[in-house]
Amino acid sequence: MPVTTQQIMQWKQQGRAIAALTAWDYALANVLDEAGADVILIGDSLAMVALGYNTTLPVSLDEMIHHAKAVRRGVQRSLLVCDLPFMSYQESVQQAVHSAGRVLKETGVQAVKLEGGNPTAVETVARLTQVGIPVMGHVGLTPQSVHRLGYRQQGKSQAAGEEILAEAIALEQAGAFAIVLEHIPSDLANQITQKSTIPTIGIGAGPHCDGQVLVTADLLGLSQRQPPFAKSYTNLRETIAQAVRSYTTEVRERTFPTD
Repeated sequence: MPVTTQQIMQWKQQGRAIAALTAWDYALANVLDEAGADVILIGDSLAMVALGYNTTLPVSLDEMIHHAKAVRRGVQRSLLVCDLPFMSYQESVQQAVHSAGRVLKETGVQAVKLEGGNPTAVETVARLTQVGIPVMGHVGLTPQSVHRLGYRQQGKSQAAGEEILAEAIALEQAGAFAIVLEHIPSDLANQITQKSTIPTIGIGAGPHCDGQVLVTADLLGLSQRQPPFAKSYTNLRETIAQAVRSYTTEVRERTFPTD
């Protein structure tokens, strides 16, 4: 049976950890789905890992929709969540409803994710949920704010930690079904997780969250550079490179193909 937003919320109450990963095309999504990922995020990180940009900022809504369609075709079970990219929702609540509506109508994913917990973001989440669009929140390090925040850990001071906690609570009250906690201290993530009735999904936020998410390119060892909090479970970059070297050698030596 397909995973639903309601099931994700129930898993928090049951203490069942949630495993989330990112995908950007059909083939990868199909593997992740069949291997048991609970949530597949079509993250705007695809701007870097699939499209070669230096940040997430350049990717457009049309590009996100294009990739989300491909991911949708590869998935039977996992809950699909698509990022709303930079400047596709920040101008107004009306813009956010239009963008999120396009994503759900055109791709078939079940939910969207947006960054930030300021009053505008909270108002946006409330309106989206009112019209029936499930929303995953995202606080802490928000990559779309890279030029303001950098990629530094957030919430290290007491005041900064209290602000992130308040943002998380506000997003929950606005109707978010889950919230990503990115690159914040473990004790702060634990505090938010304990106070929240919706699942927290950590990335660089320690072991106390209700679930974890990784950029799949980092997990597979495909990234040239990855965050210090990511973990590679294999080194596909070298595996692929070795396969290509073997192929090119055999072609040049005329040992492949054989008669």
